[in-house]
Amino acid sequence: MTSRVNIIGGGLAGSEAAWQVAEMGVDVCLHEMRPYVKTFAHQTGDFAEMVCSNSFRSDDHEQSAVGQLHWEMRAATGLIMSAADMHRLPAGGALAVDRSLFSKYISEKLRSHSRVTVVNAEVTALPSSGNWICATGPLTSDRLGESIRAITGRKELAFYDAIAPIVYQETIDMNVAWNQSRYDKGESKAERTAYINCPLSRDQYETFVDTLLKAEKTQFHSNEPVNYFDGCLPIEVMAERGRETLRFGPMKPVGLTNIHKPHEKPYAVVQLRRDNTLGTLYNIVGFQTKMKHNAQKTVFRTIPGLENTSFARLGGIHRNTFINSPKLLDSELKLNNYPWIRFAGQITGVEGYVESAAIGLIAGRLAAADMLGIELTIPPVTTATGALLYHITSGAHSDTFQPMNINFGLFPKIEGVSAGRKGRKERYKAYTEKAKSAWRAWLNDQEYKYSLT
Repeated sequence: MTSRVNIIGGGLAGSEAAWQVAEMGVDVCLHEMRPYVKTFAHQTGDFAEMVCSNSFRSDDHEQSAVGQLHWEMRAATGLIMSAADMHRLPAGGALAVDRSLFSKYISEKLRSHSRVTVVNAEVTALPSSGNWICATGPLTSDRLGESIRAITGRKELAFYDAIAPIVYQETIDMNVAWNQSRYDKGESKAERTAYINCPLSRDQYETFVDTLLKAEKTQFHSNEPVNYFDGCLPIEVMAERGRETLRFGPMKPVGLTNIHKPHEKPYAVVQLRRDNTLGTLYNIVGFQTKMKHNAQKTVFRTIPGLENTSFARLGGIHRNTFINSPKLLDSELKLNNYPWIRFAGQITGVEGYVESAAIGLIAGRLAAADMLGIELTIPPVTTATGALLYHITSGAHSDTFQPMNINFGLFPKIEGVSAGRKGRKERYKAYTEKAKSAWRAWLNDQEYKYSLT
């Protein structure tokens, strides 16, 4: 077991990790339970089967964060991007693929690789030694899930996400909103100003509730009952219990003073909480929702100060399995106190096919480096991959951690670049140019270290 890297899960993350390990000259065993143990979503036993969509989203590597992630994975000779490019379909500026041909190609490449061994069997427990990557995704089997819970703690493995929207800080109108924690709580100025508050008059509140109640909602198709915890009720469910419920819940106006109108008490207040270390993203507090995405944009833009806001992530409630990575993983994706186990892919709390594969790429390289006895640095936070990795291991707050797509809000700000919506193209181009330069330097450093082995 110790002479090879073992990977649990043959999804996009596990497949990419296996490819990276093998291409670095290290033997790898890929454990995939399908087709003998099925999931409700997968149809085949092929690796990297895409079940929700055939799109990798925007392929614009100058103006799109996910496009920059595509570019980085291509530069790192990633198997997932190679397969996507070979089997892409016309989709405008997006990268869409033929799902069947895509997964068959990846399966053939891995099964024919001289350093890859495939075992089609369920891994039911996390191992006690060796060099392992757990990349089982949101559909982790029940028995393995129990093993992960036993090690990480029951509260650290989520099965239903109650997700609130996240907005870009720079698109909040601070001529209307203001920074203040409730009752000015906090020992430092940063803590006392960690929240942004949007005030509503009575009429504005009534309009918000009316729009919310009429909004189109997502319906669950599973036979499994959806039991909401009182602490994470969808806002529309709260509103259905009474028009004033929100004012006594997440929209209570107490302990706050509007600096723009200090003598005018708001009827209700929407609070946004800083969601990352950089302060570029803010979570709308208590606003988990099952509204459809277009409906969310309409409803939330009725809130004063958010009329022109841009969303880094929209809200939702759905069944999922992911660990509290900022609390449980170190910067190299190793599980605290169990350094022979790394996690990769969606189970780490990244959202999206490309993001999952990118974390698989890094996990595979790091695991292979351990076998080769060489020390590899993690990618700089100025790259798309490094920004995503930093977010799930250090940048996000563990007490509010939820799955996240790559977006420019995860990148460190660049001094001297225009802020706001008008300077967006210039700013995005600056992000991607800096990311490309940093990624090239990182790859060159890795290749030099490989050549020494």
